[in-house]
Amino acid sequence: MDIFQMERSGYGSKRFPKLVVSFLIAFCLLYMVSMVYRSSTFVLIGEAAKDNGTGEVSENATTPSGTEMEDKHPSGTESMVVDKLLGGLLATGFDEESCISRYQATSYRKTSPHKPSAYLVSKLRKYEDLHKRCGPNTESYKRALKKLSSSHINGTTDCNYIVWTPSNGLGNRIISMASSFLYAVLTNRVLLVDHGTDMAGIFCEPFPNTSWLLPIDFPLTNQFYSLQPGNAHSYGHLLKINNMNISTVSQPPSFLHIYLAYNYDRHDKLFFQDENLGFLQKVPWLILKSDQYFVPYLFLIPSFQQELGKLFPDKETVFHHLVRYLFHPSNQAWGLITRFYRAYLASADQKIGLQVRVFDRKASPVNVVLEQILGCIKKEKLLPQVDEQKPIASPSKNQTLRAITIASLYPEYYERIKSMYWMKPTVNGDFIGVYQPSHEEVQHFGNNVHNMKAWAEISILSLSDVLVTSSWSTFGYVAQGLGGLKPWILYVPAGNKSTDQPCPRGMSMEPCFHFPPDYHRISNTRKRLDTGSLVPHVRQCEDASKGIKLFNAKQL
Repeated sequence: MDIFQMERSGYGSKRFPKLVVSFLIAFCLLYMVSMVYRSSTFVLIGEAAKDNGTGEVSENATTPSGTEMEDKHPSGTESMVVDKLLGGLLATGFDEESCISRYQATSYRKTSPHKPSAYLVSKLRKYEDLHKRCGPNTESYKRALKKLSSSHINGTTDCNYIVWTPSNGLGNRIISMASSFLYAVLTNRVLLVDHGTDMAGIFCEPFPNTSWLLPIDFPLTNQFYSLQPGNAHSYGHLLKINNMNISTVSQPPSFLHIYLAYNYDRHDKLFFQDENLGFLQKVPWLILKSDQYFVPYLFLIPSFQQELGKLFPDKETVFHHLVRYLFHPSNQAWGLITRFYRAYLASADQKIGLQVRVFDRKASPVNVVLEQILGCIKKEKLLPQVDEQKPIASPSKNQTLRAITIASLYPEYYERIKSMYWMKPTVNGDFIGVYQPSHEEVQHFGNNVHNMKAWAEISILSLSDVLVTSSWSTFGYVAQGLGGLKPWILYVPAGNKSTDQPCPRGMSMEPCFHFPPDYHRISNTRKRLDTGSLVPHVRQCEDASKGIKLFNAKQL
C-alpha cells in the first residue's frame, strides 16, 4: 500500500508521522543523486576509453580506483586484460605514437598461452643494450667500419655484425630476418638489415633508442647483388680454396659473405659446421643473404644446444616469440589492417583465414584447387555446408556469423566461395561473410605498395580463430607464427585431381626449413641420420618431405 491508502484505511486518525515522510523524501533524493553520480562515473570511464585519435581504445584508461582498465576488444563482444608487453617480450621506452601497433595489436588478437621464458626476456634486454652501444652512428660502429678497408683483422673488435640482405618475397624475408636475429643473439652480433626501397616504412623499429636499418652509405652495398653461390668473398669459397680446412687460414678476413638461399652449394652449407664457429666469431662483418627459416638447424649445432634450450623450453614457440618481438606494422600498415578488421571482421563470432598460394596456375587449375578447398572445408568441418533444398534458412536462436578472409593473388576462389554462400543458405542457419583484401594477380618484386599490402594481409590472417594455409608458403608461415596458430595445411594439387587428404592439421606452428643441408655431410659422418634421432624436437615437415622443423617432443 502507498501512504495515502494507509491513511484512508484507518491506520491512524492522525496524519502519517512527519518523521517517516521526511525519511522517505530524503531517501528518494539520495537515490536520485546516486543515479546521477553513477551515470557521470560511467561517462567518465567511457571518455577515458574513448577513441584517442587512432580509432582505438586508449591504453591508459583507468578505473576510478586507479587500476588498469580492461581493454575492450575491437569487436565490442568481449573484453580482456591486455598484456601489452607480451609477458616481458617487448621492451618499454618506445614512443607509442610512433608505432601504434606495438601495444595495440594485443587488443585484436586472442591472448597467447605461450609465454616467453625469463631467460629469453633477459637475453633480449641484453641484446638491446648491445645494439644501442654498437648500432648505426655510434663510435663503435664507426670504428668497425674502418676495419672493412683492411684485408685481414688483427686482434679483436668492439662489436661484430651480421648484415641481412633481402631475397625473394616478403614471407621469405621475414622468416630469414628472424633466423638471422636469433643467430645474432647466439653469437653476440648486432643485426643490421637492408630494407631498401621496397620495404621502406612497412615495419616499426624493433629495438628502443636505436635503429636496425643499415645506413645507406654502408661501404659494401655495391656487393650485395653479387651475393651468389661461389662468390669470391663467400665463406663457402674460402673453405673451397683451403681444401675444406679453415685452420689453414692464418688471419680471418674483415668480412665474409654468407649465402644461405635455397640454391646454396655444398660449400656454403658448411656455415652450419660446429667446429668452424670459432673462426667465424673472429670475422667482424658477416654479410648474409637468405630466404630460408634456418632456425631448426641451429638446434642441431652442439655449441648452441644448451643456450637454445634455456631460451626456448617450448620448442614450438621459437618463431612465435621472434616474429612478435621483431615485426610490428608501421602506422600506415596498421591503418590498412584495422580498417579492414573493423569494417568486415569485428562483428563476427568466428574469423576464418584462408590463404591460397598457387605456384603454377597451369599445373594447378582453378577448378581443381577450388575442389581441394571445398573438400578441406567439408572434411574438417571448418564451415557449414549450404542447404540445396531450402531457399531460406530456418530461424534459430544459435545463429552464428562467420567471416572468411581469403588471401590470394587471384580473385576466382573468393568469387566462387562468396557466390556459394550468397546463393544458398547454410544447413544450420549460420551467416557467412566472405572477404578478400586484394588480388594483385602477380607477385610484384621490388614494389613497396605490394609489400605493404602483403604485410597487411599476413597480419589480418594472423587475427583469425581458424587458419588454413597453403603448403610450402612462407606467407602462411608468418601468419601462423604471429597468431600462435596451428593451421590446417592445404595441399595445393599440381595436377588435374584433388587429393583425399585436402588439408591435414599441422602438428606445429613453426615454419619449415625447406632446404636444410644433409647432416652427414656437415658433421663428417658417413651414415645418413634422421634428425629426430639427434634431437627429438627436430623432425620432417608436414608439407615438405626434405624439410625440417621444430616440434614439441612431448606431442610426437
